[in-house]
Amino acid sequence: MGKNKFFVVWEGKEPGIYRSWEECKRQIHGYGGALYKGFATEAEAREAMSSPCWDYIGKNAKEKKPTKEEIAKVGTPVFESLSVDAACSGNPGAMEYRGVYTKTGEEIFRQGPFKEGTNNIGEFLALVHGLAFLKQMNSSLPIYTDSKTALAWVKAKKAKTKLEKSGVNATLFELVSRAEVWLQQNEYTTEILKWETSVWGEIPADFGRK
Repeated sequence: MGKNKFFVVWEGKEPGIYRSWEECKRQIHGYGGALYKGFATEAEAREAMSSPCWDYIGKNAKEKKPTKEEIAKVGTPVFESLSVDAACSGNPGAMEYRGVYTKTGEEIFRQGPFKEGTNNIGEFLALVHGLAFLKQMNSSLPIYTDSKTALAWVKAKKAKTKLEKSGVNATLFELVSRAEVWLQQNEYTTEILKWETSVWGEIPADFGRK
């Protein structure tokens, strides 16, 4: 898990300090231009809450706040859906991925950590795992990913990673191979959607390691 235990929400549904990522997430999901950051201690969070957010999230962050036109163009997420994401400590490094129910953040599946992985591989595996899960459950829910790379790899039915296989990550490469085979041998009707992070904030499956 991440080291951050307190989360400051400067702009969200209800600005304030929250003691878990799940609580913070409820304040920012679906809120265009949400501004937030995690902290290791309550003291740091309280100091940040009473300070300008730009002191903590970058001088240029305000420029990235979505306009009303951008929000109107993208619309709102389909909350009745599955969201997937990955996290990697280093590149390569320890990687894990998971899928959650977008509306509530309930974790549906979680795999890892795997040694000597990359975030792109994790995003790819998460998306394929989600597709296989939804097909097995005969579910009509769409699936969200915030990774353009994962979308491209799934479309190509091939993980075009530059990571080299080694004795340490052999298990991970076996999972990649199985995912590629699944894509080649299975048809699915699941709609794959791109999560618009710049407008909606972090994807619900995000690990909160900001």
